[in-house]
Amino acid sequence: MKDQDVGLKKTIGFFPAFATVTGTVIGTGVFFKASAVTNYTGSVSLTMVVWLLGGLITICAGLTGAELAAAYPETGGLTRYIEHSYGGFWGFMAGWAQAIIYFPANVAAISIAFGTQFAHLFTLSNKWIVPVAIISALSVTSLNWISAKVGGRVTSISLVAKLIPLALIVLFGFLHKGTVDFSLFPVVAGPHRSLITGLGNGLLAAMFAYDGWIHVGNIAGEMKNPRKDLPKAIFSGIAVIMIVYLLVNAVFMYVLPINQIAGNLNAASDASTVIFGNMGSKLVTIGILISVYGGLNGYTMTSMRVPYVMGKEHKLPFGDVFAKLNKAGIPWASGAIQLVIACLMMLSGEFDAITNMLIFVIWVFYIMAFFAVIKLRRTKPDLYRPYTVPLYPVIPIIAILGGLFILIVTLFTEPVTTAIGVVVTAIGIPFYFYLKKKWKFDEIK
Repeated sequence: MKDQDVGLKKTIGFFPAFATVTGTVIGTGVFFKASAVTNYTGSVSLTMVVWLLGGLITICAGLTGAELAAAYPETGGLTRYIEHSYGGFWGFMAGWAQAIIYFPANVAAISIAFGTQFAHLFTLSNKWIVPVAIISALSVTSLNWISAKVGGRVTSISLVAKLIPLALIVLFGFLHKGTVDFSLFPVVAGPHRSLITGLGNGLLAAMFAYDGWIHVGNIAGEMKNPRKDLPKAIFSGIAVIMIVYLLVNAVFMYVLPINQIAGNLNAASDASTVIFGNMGSKLVTIGILISVYGGLNGYTMTSMRVPYVMGKEHKLPFGDVFAKLNKAGIPWASGAIQLVIACLMMLSGEFDAITNMLIFVIWVFYIMAFFAVIKLRRTKPDLYRPYTVPLYPVIPIIAILGGLFILIVTLFTEPVTTAIGVVVTAIGIPFYFYLKKKWKFDEIK
């Protein structure tokens, strides 16, 4: 039926959609994931291949996921796509994973990145990282409790702030007289590293920087011409992001030896010091902090809505609590509970472990969504699709294979991270059957 998007005003053209893609994806990862990627790869050449492959997989993922978003332009996003495709149980599991792992882990990881950069800027000891992280998350949640308008302003300010340090690093980085060996060929792993393992783990780390594309398709119902403009916006937007990531990481490895980047969450600041000197580096670092704070704000705004919707439908324990709104119409209880979960994760202080866990868990559901595009073409051929993925089924298959490669490598190389993510996700299973029996909520067919 073509009345699925009744009530949505079709006012969005190509450029606003393009800006949404770039603004959603570019965030914390570009500044802080260079440390993990280079730590896994150990070489300039393999690092650049990882960022290139991560971008190509993300382009295929975005183009594929957008078909579901255009067909089901509903609040709930990924949860709804899975529910429509596989039924209520898997929809619940996707929502549970997002509410309990994905969004709190994003908030925790970004807060730790903020705390790390803050401590570096003011030369504080590492013991301040977690307290500053908790304070930053609490402040962002408090701002979003005031009103959605306040949260939106923070996002708007940070959108400009995040582009300034990136532009400065790229523009002046290659003008600096490089003294580091920068070689793109042959593509090899660093000393004592496996090529396949380095590639797989590097991709897992890089995908955190590319994450956020799943939300882009949600604007499909408001686009003037989604069939034409949505794939163009996704392809060009993620392509630009990939180029920016390649350039920024090339600059890092052009001005710093790779062993000074690997495992160093302050690599962006250290590179800025080499390029701009101490004072210039501090100004760039302040820009990075504003960017990270904006990224934290974006995930906080989004994270509150998923458990709120599930709570209204009685699909979470204590659903009435999750569904509570304050006078400004903000799901404050949902935000508070997710803040507590995020703070517990922050106490580990492990930025990369947290991001690896959330990426592993969410990509399980991403792959299900990619396969759902193929499944629904067969089971629901008459479903109204204002946008269809180009080069079908090649693009969805590439997205699926790329995701499976990341998951399989992670399964063998990060067994503890994988086990924690699987166990916490599986805890939702008994809750689903208990809540379904109690509330008898309807299944989407």
